[in-house]
Amino acid sequence: MESRLVVVLFTLCWISTQSSPECDIPPRFWCTSPDVARACQVTRQCDAWSQRETRAEKVNFALYYETLCPDCKEFTAGQLSPVFSKIGDIMNLDLVPYGNARQKQVGDKWEFTCQHGPMECLGNLIQTCAIHVVGNMSRAYPFVGCMEGSEQMPNISGLQCAKQFGIDYKAILNCVDGPLGNKLEHEMAVKTGKLDPPHTFVPWVTLNSVHTDEIQLEAEANLLKLICDTYKGTKPDACFQESAVHKSLNMI
Repeated sequence: MESRLVVVLFTLCWISTQSSPECDIPPRFWCTSPDVARACQVTRQCDAWSQRETRAEKVNFALYYETLCPDCKEFTAGQLSPVFSKIGDIMNLDLVPYGNARQKQVGDKWEFTCQHGPMECLGNLIQTCAIHVVGNMSRAYPFVGCMEGSEQMPNISGLQCAKQFGIDYKAILNCVDGPLGNKLEHEMAVKTGKLDPPHTFVPWVTLNSVHTDEIQLEAEANLLKLICDTYKGTKPDACFQESAVHKSLNMI
């Protein structure tokens, strides 16, 4: 972040600072306060930089999955959980727990059949309801990630993870057992069915609503790099730490 700011400001402002005797601090500090910016005659440039950072949109990343899928569990544990904990602030994360399930309308309800059996359908429903009940992905995802990382079945891991992260599990179960949960899971089915191209396996990801083989492969190999490279604002420190690690490995 600092190196990019230095380059931009130095390129734009080096002429003005030649005539600024009051500016006797390193360029990386020029935009740290209005007083410093005025002294170094870079107020306009600092304002422009700040507005650009404010306008930077978060990266939309969606995961289509099913709760007992081994590959889905591996992806959440190995990629999504550590990445969201590091750079979740620059992500709009969308979780769609449905995967390869099937639905059938019976009366005024929907019945679901899941690839890994009824317990997976329960897990999908618990996580769908948790996302709705919590209403904030920064709080909901730790619960989901905990369930996906557990070796217990969803009826056990749901309660354990809710206790661990202070989630109202009773509210989740009320959703699961009622018409709301049935409606919400149907919406997950509809969302999955609208994928273009249609999903052929899980986990299936989209980046800013786009799925390609290349995006999928990079997400599975290095999700942190994918999100950092896509984000147009000032990169979080974790992005630069990742780059440094890869440079070091390449030098070995």
